[in-house]
Amino acid sequence: MMSPSDDGQPGRLREGRRMRSIDGGSHASDVLALFREHGELSRTDVIELSGLSRSTVNQRLASLSAAGLLADVGGGESTGGRPSSRFAFQASRAVILTADIGASGFVVAACDLNGVPLVHAERVINVWEGPDAVLSAVDEAFGGLGHDFDVWGIAIGVPGPVEFAARRVVNPPIMTGWDRFDIAAWFAGRYAAPVSVENDANARAVAEARLHHVDNIISLKLGTGIGAGLVFNGQIIRGDKGAAGDIGHTQATMSDAEPRECRCGNLDCVEAYAGGWAIQRELEKVGIHTNTTNDIVALVASGDMEAMRRVRAAGRIIGDAIADLVSILNPRTITLSGQLADCDEVLMSGIRERVYQHTVPLATGSLQITKSTLGELAGVTGLALIAIDALFEPESVDAILEAPPALRGA
Repeated sequence: MMSPSDDGQPGRLREGRRMRSIDGGSHASDVLALFREHGELSRTDVIELSGLSRSTVNQRLASLSAAGLLADVGGGESTGGRPSSRFAFQASRAVILTADIGASGFVVAACDLNGVPLVHAERVINVWEGPDAVLSAVDEAFGGLGHDFDVWGIAIGVPGPVEFAARRVVNPPIMTGWDRFDIAAWFAGRYAAPVSVENDANARAVAEARLHHVDNIISLKLGTGIGAGLVFNGQIIRGDKGAAGDIGHTQATMSDAEPRECRCGNLDCVEAYAGGWAIQRELEKVGIHTNTTNDIVALVASGDMEAMRRVRAAGRIIGDAIADLVSILNPRTITLSGQLADCDEVLMSGIRERVYQHTVPLATGSLQITKSTLGELAGVTGLALIAIDALFEPESVDAILEAPPALRGA
């Protein structure tokens, strides 16, 4: 939001506080970006911020208002003549439908054009049932959100490597039947809106980075499986084939343990020691039965010593796995989300111990390792933000101004 001017007039910019100029550009998306960044603006504000002519600004404001993306909210300042109108971005104009799919469940949400979840729901699923079964459950959950939304985008997060441009899962370690499945095409016949597909941990990293204003971040998703999303200098680090951050299927640093088979078919993956399913397996061996990762969290909360020991050991293995990343990438923040993150310090103490032991001091001098405060909505929020970035690219905004995307079922 813009700050009031020194004389208390909210519509005036402080002298010398020209935020940015749109170099040689007069695109509607540039003008829209000013409202998304600063909040309410008058015509005069837009002219000062953009460097565009009054006639061009008037034309852009008229087009964006006609598409429902801006609204005249009144309250402009007067300099003796007719008061200047003020405009505001209308985040409620449409929604992005998002689904954050994990190994054993998913969250769906309808998010406004600021990425804020308006309504959400959770379902238990098994990702190994395959794409048709899981995506059918997602679509059913979308329909059950209970509102006649104007849908301008679909965003799907999955627990595996994603070739982002092709919108497909590629060689996922644990997602049987999903390899190169065309998720976007599956939804194309159901919604007249663009579909994006992203790794679930990447989506969480975007939400953490944007909402907490942190550019360099590693976001760990710790649940049934283990993954990491990387956002550095404001950009997702996906790697050449979308495999960046897949720490769950890197080799665990273990010297005195019997080899453990991972669900991906390899031996001694980090996930085979520290994933929720692996902790369940080890607890079962000592006579402690659990059905879900949440059961492990409940045991830890109740003070069960065996569960606490296993979770603390898992934290050390995860800490070893990310120590090199910390030294190489030098993040400002590491955030933990997912079911196992609810084990709080029992898990986090092990992670901190190994990261600080095996990382150069310069990289950890101001490093923060914290539990995410975004809860279960971190993934759907990040997915919405990624889809919105694409939606408000110049070419997409042109298409919206010509003919807004159709409603569901069109």
